[in-house]
Amino acid sequence: MKTQDYIRLEEDFGAHNYHPLDVVLSRGEGVWVFDVEGNKYLDCLSAYSAVNQGHVHPKILQTLIEQAGKITLTSRAFRNDQLPLLYRQLSEITGYEMSLPMNSGAEAVETALKLARKWAYQVKGVQKYLAEIIVCDGNFHGRTISIVTFSSEDLYKDDFGPFTPGFKSVPYGDAAAMEAAVTPNTAAILVEPIQGEGGVLMPPDGYLKELRQIADRHNVLLIFDEIQTGLGRTGKLFAQEHEGVRGDMTIIGKALSGGFYPVSAVLADKELMGLFTPGEHGSTFGGNPLGAAIASTALKVLVEEKLIENSAELGEYFIEQLAEIPSPHVKEVRGRGLLIGVELKESAGGARRFCEALQERGILCKETHQTVIRFAPPLVINKETLDWALPHIREVLNMA
Repeated sequence: MKTQDYIRLEEDFGAHNYHPLDVVLSRGEGVWVFDVEGNKYLDCLSAYSAVNQGHVHPKILQTLIEQAGKITLTSRAFRNDQLPLLYRQLSEITGYEMSLPMNSGAEAVETALKLARKWAYQVKGVQKYLAEIIVCDGNFHGRTISIVTFSSEDLYKDDFGPFTPGFKSVPYGDAAAMEAAVTPNTAAILVEPIQGEGGVLMPPDGYLKELRQIADRHNVLLIFDEIQTGLGRTGKLFAQEHEGVRGDMTIIGKALSGGFYPVSAVLADKELMGLFTPGEHGSTFGGNPLGAAIASTALKVLVEEKLIENSAELGEYFIEQLAEIPSPHVKEVRGRGLLIGVELKESAGGARRFCEALQERGILCKETHQTVIRFAPPLVINKETLDWALPHIREVLNMA
């Protein structure tokens, strides 16, 4: 079967809830992916940062094979011999005392929202069912009904109401607006340290530190959604570390399993996570032995192969090189580590045509919010590969 055969099948039999580039991938290795006709591409999206460790990392693959041959699922009705090891490893690496594993990022966000509400009622003393959670305009935390409730993207919510009460949104990067929105009923602030889906939007310097101070002043939880920015993507384990702050909860996912299996988690200390009691929250697959074993090896790879350090070093280089491209179409280059956005001017005619042109030259990117090209290659990338890609990127950014 050829590319168009697969595309026709997908269009005929699948829901049309994505608008992918017309490339049909069949194999991946490191930073490279290959389509069904044998063409080779540099992956500059990393499955939205889920494959920070590169495609089909051999150590994670070996763990998957070995664990799949032993036991894959026990449910949480019984204990397994992999989850406790992951719990300890997460605590040692992140500094949080406890964690609660789920599957998708959206599930982890929902978990954090539930925990924040329970804390508001049982610890802060908010009147039952009046708890509020403050988010930021332009956020992306998932697509469940509750989460799209507080999205500011009309496409995500227009036909999906009625929505879940208890949320308010303020401008991203505006600490004064955040503090003004806090009331005695405020349970938590939920924020992305960098808005990835929003277009790789960077908050002003000091913003995260101000949020920490606001939360402390008003007895409010600070929750960082690090599903996309965490686990090395920005050159630190967590993006919040760039400002030396620590969330009361941190939400992780995507790269937690190196792209092999859906694994996410909420991280918190015992005083907070200990509020959950048996039966209040759970998931059949959350914390399963296959996912736990995979996540454990994925974390080891990040640390042992110094991928976080590589992201910091090569991210700085990549951003510098992109910023020096004299293109009439580029409005701004921004980012941190290997999470980079190239925002185009309105006159450029949209980002998708540039992504399609890059695809023709063997580089896969994806537009976000019509005007931004996101560059986020796996953290295993090296300088030689970046130097191969940069001339192609320069050529595309200067096309008519």
